[in-house]
Amino acid sequence: MVRSELLGESTGHDWWHIHRVRSNALHIAVSEGGADLFVVEAAALLHDISDWKFNGGDDSASSRKAAEWLKSLQVDGETINAVCSAIDEVTFKGSGVKTVPGTLEGRIVQDADRLDAIGAIGIARAFAYGGKKDREIYNPEVKPSLHNSFDEYRKSKSHTINHFHEKLLLLRDLMNTDTGRRMAAGRHDFMVEYLGRFQKEWEGIL
Repeated sequence: MVRSELLGESTGHDWWHIHRVRSNALHIAVSEGGADLFVVEAAALLHDISDWKFNGGDDSASSRKAAEWLKSLQVDGETINAVCSAIDEVTFKGSGVKTVPGTLEGRIVQDADRLDAIGAIGIARAFAYGGKKDREIYNPEVKPSLHNSFDEYRKSKSHTINHFHEKLLLLRDLMNTDTGRRMAAGRHDFMVEYLGRFQKEWEGIL
C-alpha cells in the first residue's frame, strides 16, 4: 500500500525514503534491543503516508490515515495506538521545539527518519524538496533562522542552504539512541565537508 501511494514522488518523501527508514529503524531496534519490532516497522512504513508538508501543515494526517488502514487489517487497538503515537512524534518542529518521543519505538523511528535527512542522501533530498517548492539554492543575503515554534518552522520558505543550518546540522546531536548517534556521526561530517566545498566554489576559491 505504501509503495503504491509513494512510488515516484519527487520531493524525497518517496517509497525509497520509506524503504531506507524502515531498514534503519529495524537495524537500530535490533542493536538497541527491547523494542516491539512490529510497532517499529509499521510506524517506519507509515510515518509519511500523508505528510504534513503536503497536507496544509496538518501534522496528524499521517497517523489518522495509518490508523484507518491498520483497522482495516484488524490490528488490535493497543498496537494501533502505539504505531500512531510513534508516527505523531517523528516530526522535527523547529530547533527551539522539544520533540523527544515518549516511547522507545518512537525514538527509534525518529532516529531512523532523521538519518535519512542527513549525509549524502540528505543533501540530495534537501535540494529535491527545495526545487519542488521553488526555493533558491542559496541566497547569502538571507540568514538562517532558528525557529521557536512549529508554526514558525512550517511557514519558512528560506533557501535550501539555510535548511542545513536550521535543521540538518542539528540532527546529529538530537539522536535518541546510541546506535543512531554512531550512524549519524559520519553523515554529519560529510555535510560539513560539502558545505565547506559549496562555500569555496560560491566564492570562486575553487
